[in-house]
Amino acid sequence: MASIDLNADLGETVDGVPTADDEAMFAVVSSASVACGGHAGDAVSMRTAVERASRFGVAVGAHPSYPDRAGFGRVRIALDPVDLRAAIVGQVAALVAAGADVRYVKPHGALYHAVASDRGEADAVAAAIAQLSGALGRPLPVLGLHGEIVAAAEAHGLPFVREAFLDRGYRPDGTLVPRGEPGALLAAPALVAARAVRLARDGVVDAVDGSELRADAASLCVHGDSPAAVAMAEAVRSALDGDGIAVRPPW
Repeated sequence: MASIDLNADLGETVDGVPTADDEAMFAVVSSASVACGGHAGDAVSMRTAVERASRFGVAVGAHPSYPDRAGFGRVRIALDPVDLRAAIVGQVAALVAAGADVRYVKPHGALYHAVASDRGEADAVAAAIAQLSGALGRPLPVLGLHGEIVAAAEAHGLPFVREAFLDRGYRPDGTLVPRGEPGALLAAPALVAARAVRLARDGVVDAVDGSELRADAASLCVHGDSPAAVAMAEAVRSALDGDGIAVRPPW
């Protein structure tokens, strides 16, 4: 049976207020990338996410970012590699301290894109994940799109798991359309669900110019803070189930 992971970025509370309907999203996804204090989240939200993951049988991943709560981690910050490594270690360790059995790490926001293009930042993040892997006694996979982080993960002995985005537009070069530009965000559940089945079955996705991209992903992402997140996630899960594609985590 064909299978695919369905992940969402969850636990993203700001000043104690959640940005998503986490209860509904945890009921649909197979993996949750949980904010661990860098851009959002706190000890309470992390413990709540861990409880929900246990209740719904969802794998927990860490979703660290630049230390940038004011910008929600969506602004690139110049950090010394030593400081960046320490920030990632501290955030993931906080999630572990909240009781999480962390199965993977997915950088958030601006850091996610930075590690795709900047080998120095990719190495700092991979080194942090390798350090955490040593403490846990098992390698933590890195979840990402493409670019420098792939080689950095390999250099540090970490598995790399490729993901594709269901609710974000793609440029012809395989990068995401920046937020704020036309075509950056998708919100139609039926369209997103059809995209999910095509990605799972054929490993392809259409770019904003109509060209076809290869996207051999093991995990599909729906952002939890999108206005139509729950409707999209439910439509995706229903479409995958209906097409005989098992939704389960790869870790």
